[in-house]
Amino acid sequence: MIAGTERTPLPRDFFDRPVLEVAPDLLGRTLVRRTPAGPLELRLTEVEAYDGPNDPGSHAFRGRTARNDVMFGPPGHAYVYFTYGMWHCLNLVCGPEGRASGVLLRAGEFQVGAELARKRRLSARHDKELAKGPARLATALDVGRHLNGTDVCGGPESPLAMLAGTPPTPDQVRSGPRTGVGGDGAPHLWRFWISDDPTVSPYRAHQPRRRRT
Repeated sequence: MIAGTERTPLPRDFFDRPVLEVAPDLLGRTLVRRTPAGPLELRLTEVEAYDGPNDPGSHAFRGRTARNDVMFGPPGHAYVYFTYGMWHCLNLVCGPEGRASGVLLRAGEFQVGAELARKRRLSARHDKELAKGPARLATALDVGRHLNGTDVCGGPESPLAMLAGTPPTPDQVRSGPRTGVGGDGAPHLWRFWISDDPTVSPYRAHQPRRRRT
């Protein structure tokens, strides 16, 4: 765990660790999104780990592709993907370069810039829903494929950064199955969240898609 003040940027070696160490350690950390309209800051409350070649639920399970290339790069970079033809999701690459793993950022609480997030999340009934789920989080923060590969350890000019924040105590951290992951990856208890936090998204089991006849 990184010690220091809440505003201390997380160094690259924070991310250069096994994904199952990094993922729960991201809870309570502050994600910073710098935009032309102003900064947004989100305290992370829910994440999921994806362990590349050891994980059938990972985009990198079957090897390197143009889509997942960033996952094989240096740790501390953003991996942004487009899903269901509608939404983007934001992940942070971790582990040694060349071995793909990453943490999906699933939910958080806005500490700065909620007014900007509301403009992008007009359907949110209240601020606790602004980033309640990975697609909502990315939408609220104006995260798209243009940020794929962004260095979150790149200093004050980077559009994305991670600060030390205020991690929860160990007894506040919960784990369980990942949302919507089926097959051999379903049993992994690699979703981590802060207990009783109202911004955490509801768990949904994988639902197989029906084949068209």
